[in-house]
Amino acid sequence: MTDEKTEEKTVTKEECRKALDAVMRLCACAVNGEIPDADWIRGMDLDLLYKAAKQHLLTAVVGYALESAGIHDHAFLQAKAKAMRKLGLMDAEMTVLFEKMEQAGIWYMPLKGTVLKDYYPAYGLRQMADHDILFDAMRADDVKAIMTEMGFISENFGAGNHDCYYKKPVCNFEMHRSLFGKGHETKMQEYYSDIKARLIPNEGSKYGYHFSPEDFYIYMIAHEYKHYSGGGTGIRSLLDTYVYLNRVTLDMEYVTREAEKLGIREFEEINRTLSLKVFCREAAEQQKIQLSDAETELYENITGSGTYGTMENVVKNRMKKVTGGQGKVTAGMKLKYYLRRLFPKQELLYPWYPPAKYKVLIPFVWVYRILVIAIVRRKKVQGEIRIVEKQKDI
Repeated sequence: MTDEKTEEKTVTKEECRKALDAVMRLCACAVNGEIPDADWIRGMDLDLLYKAAKQHLLTAVVGYALESAGIHDHAFLQAKAKAMRKLGLMDAEMTVLFEKMEQAGIWYMPLKGTVLKDYYPAYGLRQMADHDILFDAMRADDVKAIMTEMGFISENFGAGNHDCYYKKPVCNFEMHRSLFGKGHETKMQEYYSDIKARLIPNEGSKYGYHFSPEDFYIYMIAHEYKHYSGGGTGIRSLLDTYVYLNRVTLDMEYVTREAEKLGIREFEEINRTLSLKVFCREAAEQQKIQLSDAETELYENITGSGTYGTMENVVKNRMKKVTGGQGKVTAGMKLKYYLRRLFPKQELLYPWYPPAKYKVLIPFVWVYRILVIAIVRRKKVQGEIRIVEKQKDI
């Protein structure tokens, strides 16, 4: 096997489904300390298994399970080694960053996978695209100066609710000014508007903070819901939920109450029960797991989305928001969708397009945006149009 599965071959939907089911089972084995059946693994198409695991950013944890069964596949071994190397480099940079933020008097708090990675059974199993850190938005320019001094390049500053930084060879940092920005769910923006009041100071630190276990879980699910209601969310997010719930005891009355405020109570309940079913020890041993209709629907969405969702999910969820419901997709609904996409509201334009701060300039921003999209993102737009035109029901 090669380190990257580049050979193209025709596979059936059933084969893809079996590969994804195998990924789920192997993840369950890895996080529960179970050793999968080596004979079962030898009967797999490891190329297809690798492709399915990579789609959901799970090659390291699946490789870990394979190794426990004595299966040492080069591609999975390399993926695990790369994940460990990348995480080691980013953790080292994060340590320096936090020291400098302490010296500068800037408060900070690591988010999402940057925290969750430490709940997995071995270092590097929770693969990371980047490190996410919430910080004092009033000190964004000072943070930029620190990151620049550390050798990072600012790739996206002041647009949206987080600033992006990159340092060769593999370090990506997202510095969050807020947890949810304009364009995200209104309830979530309002709930987290006074974020500092929800934070707990780190022991031995003047400016480092963390969430309570319950508040971390609530934010984790809120963030997952943001992706689910957008382009979709993949298996890794569901595995994160299982790993966290099995390492932490939570006040579920508080969780339910706060999830209700955020408008995600039902999603939290279904997501939680689904994660506990599909990654439990019984699932690792390939015992039959019964899912409710709601759990099955969520399972199908998650397994079909990949790590960051699909454009088809994005279109469907945007169309639901535009039309305000479900049912048969009409020509009028599609027209409304196109108009919303071509002429977005001010809060969606600014700060991506700074002149949109002034309402009088919004028509000029619309024209500029349409011209840029027509030239730079033409193929992507054509793909979106094809998906829209295929929609019959949402």
